Amino acid sequence: MIDGEVWPSRGTSWAPPPPSPPPRVTVAPATAVATVRPETRAFVALSYPFWPLALIALLDAKGSRFVRRQAWQALGFNFGMYGLGALLSLAGTVPLLGWSAWTLAQFIVPVTVVASVVYAFRVWQGDDVSVPIVSDWVDARLPA
Repeated sequence: MIDGEVWPSRGTSWAPPPPSPPPRVTVAPATAVATVRPETRAFVALSYPFWPLALIALLDAKGSRFVRRQAWQALGFNFGMYGLGALLSLAGTVPLLGWSAWTLAQFIVPVTVVASVVYAFRVWQGDDVSVPIVSDWVDARLPA
């Protein structure tokens, strides 16, 4: 037995069955972002490069979960990068080990600036940003 289709004999018209329609893909709108005003999104987005704005965003009693989550993530991101820079600078003072640590410490500032601008742009666009390590910590402590 040979696998395959058998074509019709001469004189009959045969057409292959019509292709099935492609599956419909529906995208659900982000409900958390739909309730946040553009001015508030811009304010929270600016808290990534300028961390004191995140403290001001946390003082808002009517702030949504999206605003609180992004403000806490902005604080965690900034303090984490400052802590990593301080740790590498401190390790840079140790003889022999310090050469590699001091070299890595030079990249902290450019990485922090680029990452904060990328996160800020994504929050301003309305995306729910997840900062590695920090977002897991925030989600575990932020009430639903």
